[in-house]
Amino acid sequence: MNHGLPTVSDRLISLLQRHPKRLTALVAAFLLGGGGGAFAVASLGPDAADLPVHQISEAVQPLALQEQANALNTHTFNLFRTETTRSSDTARSLLQRLGIDDAEAVAFLRSDTLASKALLGRAGRVVHAEASDSHALRSLSVRWSPSNNSVFERMVIEKTAQGLRSRIETADLQNTSRLAGGTVRSSLFAATDEAGIPEAVATQLADIFASDIDFHRGLRKGDHFSVVYETAEADGQVVRTGRVLSAEFTNNGKTYQALWFTEPGKKGNYYTLNGQSLRRSFLASPVEFSRITSGFSMRMHPILKNWRAHLGVDYAGAIGTPVRTVGDGVVEFAGVQNGYGNVIIVKHQNQNETVYAHLSQINVRVGQAVSQGDHIGAVGATGWATGPHLHFEFRVNGVHQDPLTIARQNDSQPVSPTAKAAFNQLSSVMRQQLSAATSIQQASAD
Repeated sequence: MNHGLPTVSDRLISLLQRHPKRLTALVAAFLLGGGGGAFAVASLGPDAADLPVHQISEAVQPLALQEQANALNTHTFNLFRTETTRSSDTARSLLQRLGIDDAEAVAFLRSDTLASKALLGRAGRVVHAEASDSHALRSLSVRWSPSNNSVFERMVIEKTAQGLRSRIETADLQNTSRLAGGTVRSSLFAATDEAGIPEAVATQLADIFASDIDFHRGLRKGDHFSVVYETAEADGQVVRTGRVLSAEFTNNGKTYQALWFTEPGKKGNYYTLNGQSLRRSFLASPVEFSRITSGFSMRMHPILKNWRAHLGVDYAGAIGTPVRTVGDGVVEFAGVQNGYGNVIIVKHQNQNETVYAHLSQINVRVGQAVSQGDHIGAVGATGWATGPHLHFEFRVNGVHQDPLTIARQNDSQPVSPTAKAAFNQLSSVMRQQLSAATSIQQASAD
């Protein structure tokens, strides 16, 4: 008996009428999945198309454009820049490179005694400047060391209520050391420039390993080096470099190492990290890292125009480039000698003598004792010379020898037993620093 309540059949019919597609999918799934015993039940929820949709509108009030413009107008910022002075600088050209457009600052640098003396005509000084967003000068500073002592001078120019003002301050230099490394792609000096290593340090590096590495012809692309060197710093800025403390150079797969060490009561010297002295009886070159233009070989004579033996080595160099003696000795001749022009001959031990020809200057006299590395003259073009260069010869018992071969002969002495413990301690520290420098170089390369 039905008391007005819908039967199951009625409910199914109603459901089928309202959701015919969903029930059809359900039946199909049941029939297809019945054999496997598993099937998914479709949702019997309301169709999204049947859901009510409500639209809500809300007004948005943007900020006034003038208010935004006023905020930007009140915002200020400062500009910072660093440049290096040039000998040709004027007040205007220096400030222009610093990005400063300020007529008052130009006039001040021209008229202020401290400013013009510290900046104009002084090449190589690093200048730090701060300017407003309108490129007006706010402050400027430059630092330098007046001599090889422990202080530096700092000149500061600042904008005050009364206009620009300058002052000189004196402060203590900080002596420290720096680590650096590089990879050779074309030349040693190109690699050191790329690594930010000062030229004075690069020259020392070449001198230290000159007896083992031919920097003129023997460098290979991919050769790499690490170096630790002394610096004197002013407010964190290097104003002077000192001695190379340790170095490592890998040339054509072979690694060479050097460490500066001073035994008590003796002169300091470079040693391998195992304690073998790198000091040879003769330096590899009489000119600090110069290009060889003609080696010890047969060549076409540039003036006589015939083939003959070239019994020395020619080094390129501008007139006035310092020439140094390659070993300890006594000056045997200093004067003019036919095609040699101005020439110096130094007598060494064991019937060895060296010849330095075509000089523009002679700075020693006959009989004067000279030590390895002393500057005895300067590169020139006197005598039979087609251009400025140094002609260098090495004679053993009057017979000409290849200077580079003589320089590589190893007659060095190790660290003495009494100093060995101190040397080993220093060597351990330097190994760690060179390893750190190598890691820095590799990270930079990556």
